[in-house]
Amino acid sequence: MQTAKNLELSLVEDFRVTGDGRGAAWAKIDWQPLGRVGEGTATYATRFKAAWSPRGIYLLCDCEDRQLTCSGLPDYGNLFTEDVVELFLWPDERHPLYFEYEISPLGAQLPILVSNHNGTFHGWLPWHYEGERRCQGATTVRGGERAPGAAVTGWTVECFIPFALLCGVCPIPKAGDQWRANVYRIDYDAAPCSHWAWDTRTAANFHDYNRFGAWVFGNAR
Repeated sequence: MQTAKNLELSLVEDFRVTGDGRGAAWAKIDWQPLGRVGEGTATYATRFKAAWSPRGIYLLCDCEDRQLTCSGLPDYGNLFTEDVVELFLWPDERHPLYFEYEISPLGAQLPILVSNHNGTFHGWLPWHYEGERRCQGATTVRGGERAPGAAVTGWTVECFIPFALLCGVCPIPKAGDQWRANVYRIDYDAAPCSHWAWDTRTAANFHDYNRFGAWVFGNAR
């Protein structure tokens, strides 16, 4: 039986999200690999780093690839139908309510709050999504153009999820607190599409929140 994944997040000072992962804060944080799940055959290496500040959570994800299989969907589109990275955060295990953030290689974003009752679920878009409540996301591409269908060697995602966006869902965490979480990737270069997960116990059912891993809010390094 697979054991649950656990990760301690380093406490960092806030920095600007640029999409290239060159911020000094990332240098002291180790990469975490994503494992293959589902029926797809792609073997692209996929990994991430995560950290937190008193204002929110930072994520950096690096994806080996050969083609950007995306059409240029806009923000709030069905990004999961094309190449995408997804972050899931479940702050309060007393309630079947969690946050999902998706971002495409072209930088389109989808932030939703998901209510999931025994597998029946749907996402809700945020209200007054502006200022300190707005997620920051950026991407860069290597080995090719940042364009729909482009041949590439990989792409990188960097994002920031502000705690202010989750006001009313959970209190701002402090060092030692724990949230359940998972990081995923979907690639559509070949059928069937390929899936990756940090905690692979969910397999390709990304909404199996009871099998998310655990992120512990740690101290500065």
